[in-house]
Amino acid sequence: MGTGTIRTLDVERAGHLSREFQPRVKTVRVLIGIGCKKKATSESNNARQYDHGGKGFMLAIIGGRVETISHGAMHSATVLIDDDGQILAVGSDILIPEDAHIIDAHGQYVLPGFIDSHTHLGVFNDGEGKEGADGNEMTNPLTPGIRAIDGFNPADVALIDAIQGGITAAWVTPGSGNVIGGQGATLRLYGQHLEEMILKAPSGMKSAMGENPKRVYGTDKKFPMTRMGVAKALREAFVAALNYRQQREKDPTHPRNLDHEALLMVIDGVIPLRTHAHRADDIETALRIGREFGVRQVIEHGTEAFKVVDELVLYQIPVSLGPALVARVKPEVRARGFHTPAILAKHGVKFSLITDHPVVPVQYLVVSAALAVREGLDEQTALRAITLNAAEICGVSDRIGSIEPGKDGDIVIWTGHPFDWRSQVDKTIIRGQVVYDRNRSNLEE
Repeated sequence: MGTGTIRTLDVERAGHLSREFQPRVKTVRVLIGIGCKKKATSESNNARQYDHGGKGFMLAIIGGRVETISHGAMHSATVLIDDDGQILAVGSDILIPEDAHIIDAHGQYVLPGFIDSHTHLGVFNDGEGKEGADGNEMTNPLTPGIRAIDGFNPADVALIDAIQGGITAAWVTPGSGNVIGGQGATLRLYGQHLEEMILKAPSGMKSAMGENPKRVYGTDKKFPMTRMGVAKALREAFVAALNYRQQREKDPTHPRNLDHEALLMVIDGVIPLRTHAHRADDIETALRIGREFGVRQVIEHGTEAFKVVDELVLYQIPVSLGPALVARVKPEVRARGFHTPAILAKHGVKFSLITDHPVVPVQYLVVSAALAVREGLDEQTALRAITLNAAEICGVSDRIGSIEPGKDGDIVIWTGHPFDWRSQVDKTIIRGQVVYDRNRSNLEE
């Protein structure tokens, strides 16, 4: 790697990124009042420009239009990030410590890093063919004990595409070849080692209805080869996990079973069941089984979610929606389109927008959101769908997804509004650290 690459920057500051999130108990007023000498002005920026050097510095992003997501937009505002990578303050009249590094964002848009809530980054590696395909363990239809993090490759070149495209975090999940594919994780998309990238693991159990598990096992005349069989397999897995718990309670020496223990996390509400379902009837089957076992749920893809919107509202089920930026490659996705987000929004269904990378390259997440706006989705709702809603669905909204005090300083500065096709990512900042600069960084594979 050459100087200035993502990997080089990571090596220099890996320790900074790996620190645990520690919510601050002091008020913002106290925090920003200590040692603050300069207001956020262009003059102060001229006196001291930011650079990539040093460690443990405070960072002030001044003058930009800040889209906080949680509290609306602020014009000519400042975002102050402390030396631990957390946001201290957001506002238009904030004093800046003398030793802070400053980024002048006048005329630019400052947003939280985007979050893709359904990807196969690092488990289906770009440009590596079969060697880089580790997302589907299709030797058994039920593999809840499998973990995406154990197959994740931090060197997947698509992570660079993500950073350059303003995506700073994603849900990385096993594929949909199995009825239960395994445990997904919410990862920050920057780092040399997995441990410094984990935001939450596990953060969901991947399951699948419909065509994919039918095709994988039905082709060889194995169970399950029908939708009935898929539903039975899912139910039996939950029953087996409950029976396992009873056996362990009666006899602590009973052999451990990683698959059953993983499903107990779903049954106990620790993580949601995130079910791949395109067709309306598959969505309804997933919801029916979820109610039977009292589990939290997220519908993945939801191509025909607009047909069952009343049920989604009734049971308060969120949807990781998409991808719509694809051809109708199989019967299940004939109804795909960018009209669905506006329909779900109108009825009050929480949803995020996804690329399902590598189905759609991860950097086109913002394109998907913009096309949804063209088809009637409110602009702010579209931004929320790839920031705060995605963070909530992925179980990390206490850390990322909006620009507000106490959250991690994962921020992207755009040259213009991100839905304007002419706009570019100017800088990507993760925990207060500039990891990509359009004018200075030479990102290499």
